[in-house]
Amino acid sequence: MCIKKAIFGFFLLGSVIVHAQTQPKLVIGVVVDQMRQEYIYRFEKKFGADGFRRFLDQGFQLTNLHYNYAATETGPGHSSVYTGTTPALHGIIKNEWFVKDTKGRVNCVATEAYKMVGASGKGASPELLLSTTITDEVKIATQRKGKVVSVSLKDRSAVLPGGHAADAAYWMDSKSGNFITSSYYLQELPPWANDFNNKKYAEKFAAMEWKPALPLEQYTESGPDQSNCEQAFDKKGVTFPHRLAEMKKASNDYSCLAVSPYGNEILRMFAQAAIEGEKLGNDGILDFLAISFSSTDILGHAVGPQAVEIEDMYLQLDKQLAELFSFLDKKVGKGTYTLFLTADHAADETRQSLIDLKIPSGFLDLKKLEKDLNEFLAPYFPGKNVLESVGNDQIYLNHQAFGEDARRSSLDIMIGEELISGFLRRQEGIAEAYPRSVLRNIPFDEKSFRGQLIRSYNAARCGDIMYLLKPQWNSHENNAGTSHGTPYNYNTHVPGLFYGAGIKHGKSSQYHAITDIAPTISALAKIKFPSACIGTPVAEITD
Repeated sequence: MCIKKAIFGFFLLGSVIVHAQTQPKLVIGVVVDQMRQEYIYRFEKKFGADGFRRFLDQGFQLTNLHYNYAATETGPGHSSVYTGTTPALHGIIKNEWFVKDTKGRVNCVATEAYKMVGASGKGASPELLLSTTITDEVKIATQRKGKVVSVSLKDRSAVLPGGHAADAAYWMDSKSGNFITSSYYLQELPPWANDFNNKKYAEKFAAMEWKPALPLEQYTESGPDQSNCEQAFDKKGVTFPHRLAEMKKASNDYSCLAVSPYGNEILRMFAQAAIEGEKLGNDGILDFLAISFSSTDILGHAVGPQAVEIEDMYLQLDKQLAELFSFLDKKVGKGTYTLFLTADHAADETRQSLIDLKIPSGFLDLKKLEKDLNEFLAPYFPGKNVLESVGNDQIYLNHQAFGEDARRSSLDIMIGEELISGFLRRQEGIAEAYPRSVLRNIPFDEKSFRGQLIRSYNAARCGDIMYLLKPQWNSHENNAGTSHGTPYNYNTHVPGLFYGAGIKHGKSSQYHAITDIAPTISALAKIKFPSACIGTPVAEITD
């Protein structure tokens, strides 16, 4: 009996030691654009054995993971996953925003300082990102020997996860169907990327027809195929099948791929080509591959979360994840890599579906709001153009319009902020408005919607007033299709899935912020936290 106990204890201790000392040689970060946590619940019974189910059956699942700020968009979302902080500190406040100095707008990654490589036009860079990322910290920890590669269909979804020090970020050029990069990283595409592009996968996929993987009657977790909740992304209409060749002919480019499962498929293939071409995970030095699947978002905006196409997209993604897992097991080695999966934001229900259910919802017309605001302010500031920009849930004031006398102008600006905030609070779709003076006094860690706003507020880049829409309201003009960008649960609640080296099997319903992912991965990889990280490692995983 003693011998049996000793042997059992030896194996038990061995399993604990393996878990404790396991450090990945490759980390793969997967972001599924616009994925809701509830998609796992809705589609789980139709998942295969080795896609999402590998996370659920062998990995760790966070079921209560949320964005802890208001600006739930793609640029801020990817930045927060990889920096462990919020827009207030990493500086990516929206996908694009008004710039006070130039009086124009800036895209979060677009730049004229660099050019595209593999196509013509302006390049992209992470220069507006203020914090380091976990990918940057990999470079620092390995004395630049570890490789960092980031891939997506969208430029911002590739550039921001890669951080400042990536070997390269690649995204798809919709005109050619090729994967390209920026001269920020490289002066020419590497041979493996050229080889991939030369195989013309985009051309092959664009000749295909998107048919549902299952008979339509089996999509019981979704609405009918013909629905007034969907916007037509196919000239034929909103119903299956979708003929990509006809869509390509109409657009004269390869954007048809991005709204179909073939967009995710070509990205999976390119990610695997990157692993082989860059020899990621082939030595004892930590490497990092960031993958962001964008087709889920591009389709989601058109059809909304209850469409048959969305369910089919996720069933196909499940198979694509299974292919990726199989590839990693063979090429890198099962148990030697760590993979996490989350989303950059979730999604609204379509306004039409809410109308049908008699749930309060609405559309905030920004052009009308700006017109009404100007008319309201005219008697208070005659002859002055007080407003500089209205939108993105913010109001920017024209400070020069208030005069050169600093004392007098400061007082007038404060009066203007209060007047505008009061006006906004009286608008049907606006729940609250906060001028700078109030925003600066909100505790950064406040657990409220006010707290969500302050964690989105970067003083140098945000406006003079921020406003909060009422639940189910947005600035998306069409009643069909969906949007995101608010601090409400339907936009903040995203999946948190972990698998591989250092990950035990389990599940937690404890609240976690999206900013906890970066320090968790940092702890598992035994590297520094990103510079502006405010999150903490998920103890249920790391302890």
